[in-house]
Amino acid sequence: MDFKELQDAAVAAAMSAGDVIVREMSNDSRTDYFRKQATDFVTAVDREAEALILAVLSDRFPDIPVLAEESGSSGTSHSYRWIIDPLDGTTNFIHGYPWVAVSIALEKCQAGKSFGDPVVGVVLNPVSRDLFTAYQGHGAFLNGRRLHVSPIERLDDSLVATGFPLPERDILDEFLSVFKEIFKRSHGIRRAGSAALDFAWIAAGAVDGFWEFGLSPWDTAAGALLIREAGGIVTDFMGGDHWLDSGNIAAGTAGVHREILEVIQKIRSGQ
Repeated sequence: MDFKELQDAAVAAAMSAGDVIVREMSNDSRTDYFRKQATDFVTAVDREAEALILAVLSDRFPDIPVLAEESGSSGTSHSYRWIIDPLDGTTNFIHGYPWVAVSIALEKCQAGKSFGDPVVGVVLNPVSRDLFTAYQGHGAFLNGRRLHVSPIERLDDSLVATGFPLPERDILDEFLSVFKEIFKRSHGIRRAGSAALDFAWIAAGAVDGFWEFGLSPWDTAAGALLIREAGGIVTDFMGGDHWLDSGNIAAGTAGVHREILEVIQKIRSGQ
């Protein structure tokens, strides 16, 4: 597969969706939403943006199946699969908060596994026009500028990002325990409402670490590749590679990632 050609298709698809998001950001229609769960929403713009992405990708690569947030999966019979979030940060969008993203990844499927490895990643903030791109072995870029994770290697010196899990009491209590410990040790914690952009800015060196419980594959697949191609680390909470399956994910520079895992594992073990 020509990853550059696939990346170009993902960029075109993201730009098409981004134009819709920006157009509707200032319209009253953005407040017309459907509540999937207590704090999980979908708007007509989510669906329109996703349809545009699917149209672009299917026109250029009709045989590659898709896993998309709103329309689900079209199968895994191919060696590759697109993973798509047409509007990461829907709650932000509803309120006119300009921290939203289009996230498109291509994964290389692995036999016998639910998920493979991301090999192409595109994250676009359509409001700021920040375009993050990566493909395997080529590096990560922001608007054409090569990215590197920050040199920060200690949690005590770091700025960390996270997102709040859905309000399931057992998960929330555990999350808050981790939050408290990391908050005490770091320079601060940011919760902006788009995991895709949190990951992108780790790749750009503006944020040093991240953790979150229960994310979906479309939230993280593209951003994870950006981090890895910029020299960072992405794992599940045990330090393994099952983060797309479990949704429990930690990321950052090597040192900050390691210390975040230590905090999580200590609290999860009840020590």
